[in-house]
Amino acid sequence: MELICLTEYLIKELLPNVDDISVKQIESEGDIIIQVLVPSDYISIIIGKGGNIANAIRTIVQAAAYIKKLGRVRINIDSL
Repeated sequence: MELICLTEYLIKELLPNVDDISVKQIESEGDIIIQVLVPSDYISIIIGKGGNIANAIRTIVQAAAYIKKLGRVRINIDSL
């Protein structure tokens, strides 16, 4: 649950007043998959130029998971 809160916090800080963000956690075969859905108007803000922002979010969440010994984390970012 902590990884969902962290991911949601990072996403919401990047977007201006967007409440219709969906962040869900799915566990499959020992991996944690975090599904992030944002409005299509804001997908480019989350991904960033060359995917830099998305990769930074992934790195922060994976580091948090490593510290808590939760296993491997994948983050899928998609539009609503």
